[in-house]
Amino acid sequence: MVKRLLSANTSEVLAMTGAELKQSIKASEGRVIVSENVVVHEAFDGLTTSELAAAFGADLILLNAFDVFDPIVLGLYPGENTLEQAKVRHDGQIIHRLQNLVGRPLGVNLEPVDPQAAMAEDRLEIPAGRQASAATLKEAEKLGFNFIVLTGNPGTGVTNKQIAANIQVAKNNFNGLVIAGKMHGAGVDEAVVSVGAVQDFLQAGADVILVPAVGTVPGFNDKQLTQIVELAHQAGALVMSTIGTSQEGSGPSYIENIAIRNKICGVDMQHIGDAAWGIQSPFENIYPLSKALRGERHTIQRMARSINR
Repeated sequence: MVKRLLSANTSEVLAMTGAELKQSIKASEGRVIVSENVVVHEAFDGLTTSELAAAFGADLILLNAFDVFDPIVLGLYPGENTLEQAKVRHDGQIIHRLQNLVGRPLGVNLEPVDPQAAMAEDRLEIPAGRQASAATLKEAEKLGFNFIVLTGNPGTGVTNKQIAANIQVAKNNFNGLVIAGKMHGAGVDEAVVSVGAVQDFLQAGADVILVPAVGTVPGFNDKQLTQIVELAHQAGALVMSTIGTSQEGSGPSYIENIAIRNKICGVDMQHIGDAAWGIQSPFENIYPLSKALRGERHTIQRMARSINR
């Protein structure tokens, strides 16, 4: 058995396998926070956005817009605070360096783009290093990521069918935790989430089902989320609710409401997105999410616990 993530030290967390991380999250009983950060926006006073998110209480850090073939994280190396200054790092150490700074498990978004998707808006083309494939999943493994998220950014043309197809590819090429699902439409004319899609994800072997948080995507309600949570838990999977609709900047009262509503529905992890400032949630909004989910005691200890433990 492993220690619950809620109370684990950095040395314990970063030594966990994908299966152990999953059990550690499960043991935390709905009190785990994931912060999503865009890695290619200008660094804040020479710090990575991941360091700031960790300081405000995030348990896991999800990197967005990270190209596994041409890796860049602004603020990670001295003097590399803008894209003009940054250097692509091919030495295999970039993720280990960031893990050493933040002391948190790191994940990456890889997008299962469907070229045949019926689009509801203009398609946004993204480089191959951000798309889900056997090659990018193998590279994520080599770089040392602790988890991957198969999902879609706005307008990229990611479909639930393509997500399901890539889950098995991920399980064959990546040893960490595999999280799968859509936070919003990703530009595609289809339901963001459905029981049928979740069943496909579970059958393909997803460790964690990603769903939009109740209160973010129109029409997705508490009853539907509870049904999906029960389905996932019966299959031995976990569920992560996500705020990926720019509402991560809607203020503490909204964040607190989302936290409690989705916890009541039974989710195991709660994600807060990167769109409020275009880089990640306003840092002060991670704090009310944390306090609502786990109280002041655990909020403060997560913020204060040294990464050298």
